[in-house]
Amino acid sequence: MAQIPAFSDEQIDYFMQEALNEAKIAQSEGEVPIGAVIVYENQMIACAHNHREADQLATAHAELLAIESANTKLKSWRLENTALFVTLEPCIMCAGAIINARIPVVYYGANDPKGGATRSLYSLLEDNRLNHMVKVYEGIRGEESGLLLQRFFSNIRAKRKIRKAIAK
Repeated sequence: MAQIPAFSDEQIDYFMQEALNEAKIAQSEGEVPIGAVIVYENQMIACAHNHREADQLATAHAELLAIESANTKLKSWRLENTALFVTLEPCIMCAGAIINARIPVVYYGANDPKGGATRSLYSLLEDNRLNHMVKVYEGIRGEESGLLLQRFFSNIRAKRKIRKAIAK
């Protein structure tokens, strides 16, 4: 039976800051700024950020990349006794991977009202009809995570508007 790792408030803040750092790397690479880290025995064993644009893969989400890295590091598909920290509420695809990897706890930053499968649209991680349930903590540095995303998409819209104006 997987144990839910316990963290102090300072540790939670530290690991979420590391996820935010990954999100900022994603933004600098032109990716949607989402970052994730996986912690095992109080150590970060995997960190990742979105790579969808660079890799042209629909599945290159930060969570999935971090899960794959942790699987390799632990030499197991089961990520019991780990914790996932991610800057945005996981989508349906990522929630499925979290469940299948048996991650017992997820901490996330901003809610995703258009695609969130953890609390906003669905509650997949806490659905007792599934073979694994996940403890979820939301809103961890959520304002900072949300602002990073808002600025990113605002910048994209502004650039699109300029391109349209130039094309006329």
